[in-house]
Amino acid sequence: MEHPRVVDPEHPLVERVRALCLALPEAVEVEAWGRPTFRAAKPIFVHVSASMERPLSIVVKTDPDEHLALVQDGRFFGPPYYDRARWVATDLDGPATDWELLAELIETSYRQVANRRQLAALDAQRPEHAGG
Repeated sequence: MEHPRVVDPEHPLVERVRALCLALPEAVEVEAWGRPTFRAAKPIFVHVSASMERPLSIVVKTDPDEHLALVQDGRFFGPPYYDRARWVATDLDGPATDWELLAELIETSYRQVANRRQLAALDAQRPEHAGG
């Protein structure tokens, strides 16, 4: 059974997330569960629409050293169905949306799931961020 579409994939906020995600080496977009997901080849690093009630949100995998600080920040919440020890969600359409921070979190999430070849390509593309 096909899932109903939860969020318009052409929404400007989704387009903005898409641009950040697809700028990463070998990143691909796959629709799953009626939502855009972004993957480092196969593993998901960004999931748009944390829930039906919050369609304009994203879920990212956190760096273990940064996770506690993020969950204590009121802009982030524990997404349903994800391991809350490593994943957080945040709304894209809130007044406190910080796109610079979101770009960093997207890259961090990518680094959590990418393979060595993808990480080497990213480090070559962004030497200022090499090694995390």
